[in-house]
Amino acid sequence: MKPSLLIAALAVGALLAGPVCAQSPGVDAPAAVPKAPAPVSATARRLFDGVRHELVQVRTQLAQQDSQASVGSGFVVGQDGLIVTNYHVVSQVALEPKDFRLRFIGADGRTGGLQILAIDVRRDLALLRAVDEAKGTPLRFERALSFRPAGEPLSKGDRIYSLGHPHDVAFAIVEGNYNGLVERSFDPLIYYAGSINPGMSGGPVLDEQGRVVGVNVSGMMFSQQMSFLVPGGFAEALKQRAAQAKPLQGPAWPQVREQLLAYSAELTRSFMALPWNDWGHARYRMPIPQERFVRCWGRSTGAEASKGLQFQRSHCRMDHAVFLSGNLQTGYLEVQHEVYDGSRIGPLRFAKAYSDSFENERLARQGDRHRTSAHCTESFVDAQGLPLRAVLCLRAYRKMEGVHDVTVLLTAVDQAEQGLLGRFDAHGVSFDDALKLARHFVQGYGLQKAGAK
Repeated sequence: MKPSLLIAALAVGALLAGPVCAQSPGVDAPAAVPKAPAPVSATARRLFDGVRHELVQVRTQLAQQDSQASVGSGFVVGQDGLIVTNYHVVSQVALEPKDFRLRFIGADGRTGGLQILAIDVRRDLALLRAVDEAKGTPLRFERALSFRPAGEPLSKGDRIYSLGHPHDVAFAIVEGNYNGLVERSFDPLIYYAGSINPGMSGGPVLDEQGRVVGVNVSGMMFSQQMSFLVPGGFAEALKQRAAQAKPLQGPAWPQVREQLLAYSAELTRSFMALPWNDWGHARYRMPIPQERFVRCWGRSTGAEASKGLQFQRSHCRMDHAVFLSGNLQTGYLEVQHEVYDGSRIGPLRFAKAYSDSFENERLARQGDRHRTSAHCTESFVDAQGLPLRAVLCLRAYRKMEGVHDVTVLLTAVDQAEQGLLGRFDAHGVSFDDALKLARHFVQGYGLQKAGAK
């Protein structure tokens, strides 16, 4: 990286328990003896009996044998073999088509092959076509599920029903409630009060008339009756625009790259359009994001540290990321701050502790199979009268040209017994957007008027 990059990017004026995909691996770990399932209502029985022919289990299998690598669920949306599922259910086949293949098994026992027609990584959706495994011709279905019209919105508390194939055990229906959209989420997600288990990803969620209102996508780890759905309108839109598409040929990295960059560009614009909130520190002005689509948490040292270094911490992060593959999730932002008061330990001990805090920040200097090692450059910048030591690091994605992760790490260098550490991370953005976001972060710093000299 050129030394001028940091100056160009930073010039001023001149990850708690989170959502987990409900996809089941091919071999599950031993589990405790399950409890007897709660009895289902007459409505649930009626719905399951009425749609069982439109429910499928989606299996990812090794290309040269029938061993399965993962399983998920799906549902028929077109009599000509169109099936909707989650992107993460078919991601192995989409990205490594030479090593994996797709098959389906219906709730009625029907089997066949599957082709990927289109993917929507932002919404975690995929449109498939069921085909005869020997001939490769589309299969026909007697019926297909329909979508609840957008003009008939659900009300909080409405009963809805999730269907899928949990843990590769059997097709099941789970009763739950619609609880509106998730707050502080960049993209709409339905908060479903019901259990979505691994293997149910991609299955439909129906209203009491049997119409699709959402698609199973994830559950909240270490919680009960707390799951998330992709609104059905996005699945319907994918069907409408890709029903006549030809099957994907070769690894889908080009489509993934294009969709990720379009998403991150919109995210960048929306994030930068929101003014920063201020921490409220007596001396330093520090940029805290509005909680429009990030969630912020904080903590501070307790009474036991009253004789030592005191600090307060804030961590803001988007709850949901874009799933690309089993070990790669991206497309999210996070902001962290720590402020230090070393007046009780003196300048020498404070300098040591302050330096250690800076050095302890992990900057991903080692590469992995998806991203290069971080290329970092360091400089000193003036942020509205506040001198800062600044480090900018970029990592490039190996299979998606022009996609980067950016980290900005800042520390104030104006006081002998007081300081701040700020960090900004953006995952899966273009080079230009990485620089815009870095500059935007630095411009949020300064001295409070009362503390300025």
